[in-house]
Amino acid sequence: MKNLYLGREPIIDANSTLCAYEILYKDKEQNNIDSTRYTSASVISNILNKFGTQSLLGERRAFIKIDKSFLLDTLILSIPNEFFIFSILDNVEMTDEVVERIQLLYSKGYQISIDDTILNKKLFEKYKVIFKELSYLKIYIDDLDNNAISLIKEIKKYDIEIVAVTINSLSLYSSAKELGCSWFQGYCFTKPKILENFKYEPSQAKVLKLYNLLITDTEIDKITSEFENAHEITLQLLQFINSGAFHFRTRISSIQHILTLVGRKPLAQWLMLMLYSKSASKKDEVSALMLLVKSRTELMDKILKTIKPNVKQELLGEAYLVGVLSLIEVVFSVELKHILSEMNVAENVEKALLEDEGILGDIYVLIRGLESFNTENIEIFKKRYGLTGDVIENILIQSMKDVNEFENPTQR
Repeated sequence: MKNLYLGREPIIDANSTLCAYEILYKDKEQNNIDSTRYTSASVISNILNKFGTQSLLGERRAFIKIDKSFLLDTLILSIPNEFFIFSILDNVEMTDEVVERIQLLYSKGYQISIDDTILNKKLFEKYKVIFKELSYLKIYIDDLDNNAISLIKEIKKYDIEIVAVTINSLSLYSSAKELGCSWFQGYCFTKPKILENFKYEPSQAKVLKLYNLLITDTEIDKITSEFENAHEITLQLLQFINSGAFHFRTRISSIQHILTLVGRKPLAQWLMLMLYSKSASKKDEVSALMLLVKSRTELMDKILKTIKPNVKQELLGEAYLVGVLSLIEVVFSVELKHILSEMNVAENVEKALLEDEGILGDIYVLIRGLESFNTENIEIFKKRYGLTGDVIENILIQSMKDVNEFENPTQR
């Protein structure tokens, strides 16, 4: 996409399960674009034809902002109804023409939403004429009147999902759930709730210690010994290896055998996923937090290889560790600096995570900018490292594809 930046923001439910995305877009001058007939068509066309829905969305739908002109354009009827949720801007009046078009789209299997709006009696009266056709209503929760809870109850009688937007903290997340909202848009699941005098479990500390040993040049005998002293983790690992995920001619019965056949990196990644999987809401379901960790590790790796084509494996390992540890405090509810002090990680990793320093720190800042759709960060990074064209955008799209492929096996 030559004139637009494209991003996606997660939308989760009360169990932190990823439900959908909103597709965000800005022009190269960093201007937000709510919607026009041209930009809506351009974004949808690029998703369908350039990137592909599987690469960008996986198995989920995407909210796409649309204005009145796009809603009433016959072009909208040519778009497949299974990939998108048309999110109508709240400045569109419910004229007879608009209502008839919404009813037509509903009859053809399209899903309709009202985009970010303020919930009050005026809104209720405006949209009640199309409540039967609405699938979603996206609302701000920081500007509500006293009737908000009763209005939400009335709206939900129509099987409309209430989506709370700009939820980027646990306090807002809790408030939105208390109001009766069903879905939540933002990275609220990345904000840790730090507990005073809280010490994370010994088993969690052991996982981090084992991870650190695996990604460094520690002798195999020492790693084996540490695993054998962590009985619960060892049992889970043996079950995982013998479950059919790997296909060996003989059953594996020792840690040293596993290390030899599987390798250190796959085991290290398994340990981290075991930690993050605790945030999954259901068995065999990947949590939004785990998917974000996977995204960060993919981006750290791909961006580092792009700016340093001859990068050594040691630095790649440190980059992966930055991605993995960037959200570990969310799992442990302990400040990151305390976790790092017990892990004894490399200085490059610690400075990147705590101070945004060095090449790994630069990449980490860029990744957070990509997640928050701060396109200024992208331009600063590209200028600093002499990148041109759509190189970062292409890396981001490839990362989205890899994350979707990572999740799919868990859904079967």
